[in-house]
Amino acid sequence: MTIEIKTSTLEPVRNTFAHIEKRFGDKPATRYQEATYDVQAETNFHYRPLWQPEHELNDVGRTALVMNDWYAFKDPRQFYYGTYVQQRAKMQEAAENSYAFFEKRNLANHLSESARADVIRYLLPLRHLEHTANLNNMYGTAYGYGTAITQALLYDGMDRLGIAQYLSRMGLILDGNSGDALVEAKQLWMDAPIWQGVRALCEETLVTKDWFELFLAQDLVIDTLVNELFYNQLDQKLVANGGQDIAMLLEFMQDWSKDTSRWVDAVLKVAAAESEQNKTLLAQWIETWRGKAAEAFAPVAEEMLGSDALAEALAVLDKRVAKAGIQ
Repeated sequence: MTIEIKTSTLEPVRNTFAHIEKRFGDKPATRYQEATYDVQAETNFHYRPLWQPEHELNDVGRTALVMNDWYAFKDPRQFYYGTYVQQRAKMQEAAENSYAFFEKRNLANHLSESARADVIRYLLPLRHLEHTANLNNMYGTAYGYGTAITQALLYDGMDRLGIAQYLSRMGLILDGNSGDALVEAKQLWMDAPIWQGVRALCEETLVTKDWFELFLAQDLVIDTLVNELFYNQLDQKLVANGGQDIAMLLEFMQDWSKDTSRWVDAVLKVAAAESEQNKTLLAQWIETWRGKAAEAFAPVAEEMLGSDALAEALAVLDKRVAKAGIQ
């Protein structure tokens, strides 16, 4: 007796959703496409927002930037909730191992006094800036247009809470969980002359109405300067002055910055390529916030690293802008 096993192939009735098929054709779609494109409601709203009756709930008029298709802002990382959580979980696991190793080996006790003072004076106050960045990205999530960019802004905003928590944890490690270092850092943020320009800059971003302008101010201009000044140049200074172990506590911020820069640069490039009007508007916004940020960070950058540090950070910013085709 012989048994003959046969297989049959069942063709799916549909390959994907109708609105995805309309964009990409009748073929299997990626999870990113199905979780991103044309998800945001565009019609049949029940009411206008009471606080802004001149706008719909989702309204392209909340920014001066004009796009033919707001879903052109594809995230090169292709983050939707699942991929974002998986990728950040890996980064968090690596960061947790670094922080656990730092504590287990009591490496805080081996820091030089100058390195410890630099961490408290220059790194820990950044947790307040990160909370501002969280609010700014959440603003873009609430009032931006098109899930392709608003979901990425949401992920960025949540990342900033994580960075703020890591900075706070760094302070607790240094003072043996007493909280004294965090209290001192907050006092510096509130009263030290070198931080008042940055505080004022944060406050100005919080009242900026145009969400895309705010995206450029926070995620392009300010973040580039923060990454270059604090997570790169200051890190190198700490390594040279008995604070090399701090590097393992900053690795999450450095890796995150590289990851997020890919998305920011992609958005900037697409917006600039849309039209000459957009390119001109973007150049004006970037020039304005570049000047404000340079003035705000100048005192802390000079005291922390010397007179050339800010110019080097601004050169990195200018290079990113030029790469997007904006002069």
